Amino acid sequence: MSGFTPPQHRDGLAKNEGRSTNNNLMKVILKEDLTNLGLAGELVNVKAGYGRNFLIPRGLAVVANKSNTLRYAEETRQRAHKLEQKRNDAAALADRLSTLELVIKMPVGEENRLFGTVTTQQVADVLAAKGIDVDRRKISLDEEIRLTGIYPAKVKLHPEHTAEIKITVEPDMARAPEATPVAEEELAGQEEPAAREETATQEEPAAQEETAVQEEPARQEEPDAQEETATQEEPTA
Repeated sequence: MSGFTPPQHRDGLAKNEGRSTNNNLMKVILKEDLTNLGLAGELVNVKAGYGRNFLIPRGLAVVANKSNTLRYAEETRQRAHKLEQKRNDAAALADRLSTLELVIKMPVGEENRLFGTVTTQQVADVLAAKGIDVDRRKISLDEEIRLTGIYPAKVKLHPEHTAEIKITVEPDMARAPEATPVAEEELAGQEEPAAREETATQEEPAAQEETAVQEEPARQEEPDAQEETATQEEPTA
């Protein structure tokens, strides 16, 4: 087979089909990455009992015979091609992201302080609006954003490629925060004493007028009483 590259062989032992120069060892091709043993597609030497009783029955490896060796060599080649394609795509996307300036609008209060903070999900949503789908878990912010301004962020696209982007946070006047229940209660608490004072002010002149009306008949009755007393005392004199 022209250009054929067999799976990587470890330990430099003789490449017999499923056999090693040591009768206690056997050659297997790993189907998965295994710690301290090797990566998927690699040809390794393991103890015969470990290979036959554990790795092969669990689907973690296959015997390194001729047909399996050829098959996994082709799969390894295709996998390497896909990995290279992903690497190139990540590099191209990183270059594109580095030219973008994302704008996120947030409701603000005094001194341009945000109500809340900018989240990685918001960054992912803005990227999606530009046709770039990125998992929010791959986005990281260098700091917690609580003020308007320009901030850096990173997007991990590939183990070898991380894009740096700029985020501009601007006030969103259309989403100005409404008065909170606490603020409304506080305002009501301030208005209530004023209303009481106004009512008291209105009631005080009325009370004074009523008292004056009640006292005036009393003053009118007083001369009549004096005249009546004088009339009763006159015959005696």
